[in-house]
This record gives sequence, C-alpha cells and structure tokens, in this order.
Amino acid sequence: MTSARSSCASDWRQRIGRRLRTVPITKASGTTLGIGAFFVAYFWTLHHPLFAVITMPLTAPDRWIGFVPQALPLYASLWLYVSLAPALLADRRELLSFGLGALVLSLVGLGIFMLWPTAVPALEIDWSRHAAFVFLKQVDMAGNACPSLHAAFAVFAALWIDRVLRDVNAPRALRGLDWLWCAGILYSTLAVRQHVALDVLAGALLGAVVGGANLRWRGVAVPAAARGATLA
Repeated sequence: MTSARSSCASDWRQRIGRRLRTVPITKASGTTLGIGAFFVAYFWTLHHPLFAVITMPLTAPDRWIGFVPQALPLYASLWLYVSLAPALLADRRELLSFGLGALVLSLVGLGIFMLWPTAVPALEIDWSRHAAFVFLKQVDMAGNACPSLHAAFAVFAALWIDRVLRDVNAPRALRGLDWLWCAGILYSTLAVRQHVALDVLAGALLGAVVGGANLRWRGVAVPAAARGATLA
C-alpha cells in the first residue's frame, strides 16, 4: 500500500515536471507579450472613456472588510498566479486555447469599460501614509472598476490550474490550495481598496463564464496521452 501511494505521488509530480519543461520559451514569451499587450489596452481605456464615468456604490461586504495594507503582496501575486496556468499546460495546442480564452476575457472586460466606464468611490484613506500604494494609486487611478479584471483573471486561472491538477491526478489538497490562492486574491482586491464588492463579484462571474466555456471547448480537443507528453 505504501509503495502504491509513493508511486502515485511520483507519477503526478513527474507529469507536472514534464509539463513545466514543455516549450518553456514559448510559454514565457507568450505570457510576457500577452500581459504587456493587456496593460497597454487597459491603460488606454482607463484614460479614454467614451461616456461619463459612473461611481460604483459601496455595499455591506465593503463595510465588513477593512483596509488591510498587508494584503498588497497577495493582490500583486495575481500575475504570478496567471503565469503559472500556461506554464503547466501540456502543449502548444492547449497554450493556444488558453491564450484565446484570455483574449476573449480581455476584450469583453475592456469593451465593458469603454461602453460603461466606472470608478471606485473616493475613500477616506490617507494614501501618503502607505508608501507602497502611492505608485499603484497614481498609475491605476480609480477607474476601470466593474467588472474587476483582477478578479476575473484570478478565477479564469484557477479553473485552468484546477483542470491541469485533475488531469495529472494531483492530490485534492493541492487543488484546494489552488482555490485558496484564488480566494485570497479576491479578498485582497477588496482589502487593498482597488475595487468594491460589486466589482469583484462581476469580475469573478465573468472569469467563471469565460473560463468555463473555454475549458469546455478545449476539453475534447487534446487526448489524455498528449496532455502528459513532452514536446521536443
């Protein structure tokens, strides 16, 4: 029994290792270019709203969750989290599928920002007392609020990582850690006051819808044997 468990643990670790070694340069360059292009489009829409900007209302969760400056590293970890998803993919076909899903998510979110620009309400926080936030607030301002694409990409990445962990038969605890990280990012989005609860809810729903559709489209496209293979 002990030997079987050890073999099973070794198998899923080996599958993940093979995935991480598959086309790493393509994954790294594609992720870097994708994130860079997203930020160019994001900041353009932020500074060029087509209509009057609507201020999002505060709701009960915004009052329950206080400002927690220590949550900033967790908030920033989204970009590591999003990069982890493509790093774990099995081949170029899966990578293309993920990329198309991320593109659709970006276009839908940015399209909403263009047609329905929103902003986070002014909060009674002296940002000058929190040096780590000064640059963030100056660059990101308070616009492009709803849906929160920070939340949307967190859920989108969580769905893909969960699918990979199921494909390699990883322990349930590891899958739970994936969703715990995602939940932490959603919490931090509120705790650092970059978004209000309605923004996060809308973003999470957007990420779930696009990610779910993306994975259903991808699901039958890649044979199980190919998902664990290493490309030359």
